[in-house]
Amino acid sequence: MKDELLTIGAFAARSRLSAKALRLYDRLGLLAPAYVDEASGYRYYRADQVERARMVALLRRLDMPLAQVADVVAARESDGTRASELLAGYWTGVEERIAGQRTLADFLRGRLSGRSSEMYGKFVVETVEVPEQVLITEKRHTLADELPAWIGASLGRLEAAARECGGVTGAPFVVYHAEVSQESDGPAEACVPVADGAAARAWAEERGRTWETSVRVEPARRLAYTRIAKAQVAHPQILAAFEAVEAWVAEQGLEYAGPCREVYFADWEAAGPEDAVCDVAFPIRGTGSAR
Repeated sequence: MKDELLTIGAFAARSRLSAKALRLYDRLGLLAPAYVDEASGYRYYRADQVERARMVALLRRLDMPLAQVADVVAARESDGTRASELLAGYWTGVEERIAGQRTLADFLRGRLSGRSSEMYGKFVVETVEVPEQVLITEKRHTLADELPAWIGASLGRLEAAARECGGVTGAPFVVYHAEVSQESDGPAEACVPVADGAAARAWAEERGRTWETSVRVEPARRLAYTRIAKAQVAHPQILAAFEAVEAWVAEQGLEYAGPCREVYFADWEAAGPEDAVCDVAFPIRGTGSAR
């Protein structure tokens, strides 16, 4: 039988994987040898395993974690379309991470070079009048690394609840009543505008306490805001957008009329890294020279 098999050295040469990598993949169950000599412990492989080994090598060159490599390779043997979808999903995540890192690198370069003010020119700041709104809200103390998951879950709960309150009437948003960072936990407040205030209050009385949810009326406000892409939303790169709006408010001689917020107007899951998804905004008052 061994005459028909390849030694680990010969197989490594043909598969473009090192013997060390082959031993690791064997331990992980990713690429098991066809035969192991019980006396010597030598590993032997079939020639038809070369294609699988090369696929593993190529996927690893994409820096794909071994667990995901195993999923793609296993799917390929039964459903090539599914394997392709798994790879596409992984690569979408890579592109989103790289886009976020690129934005963070730009932010840090500006800070390190002392040219933060130049960065603000990349953000277009405008104003908008927002009418009075009835809101269902959920408030929580949270640190920056926990914030994205909480925002998604909280807004999802509130939007589902809004169906019982006449429906959603405006873009959901998150208000920061105090700083949220790695050291400061806010609180933050997720808000969804709804149509029926009476239904919202009744809903909150019945079930809202489960989520520490409340109903409040948000007065009409004027917001100064800048629009950012999905890749810019991550902390700390989003700080550049907040600082840009703050600098603009100071230049215009305006005053703050409430805590800052992030307004989410797009489908987060469907958006790509460069798609606009969020307005970073501050309620303002005063005449100044606002446009």
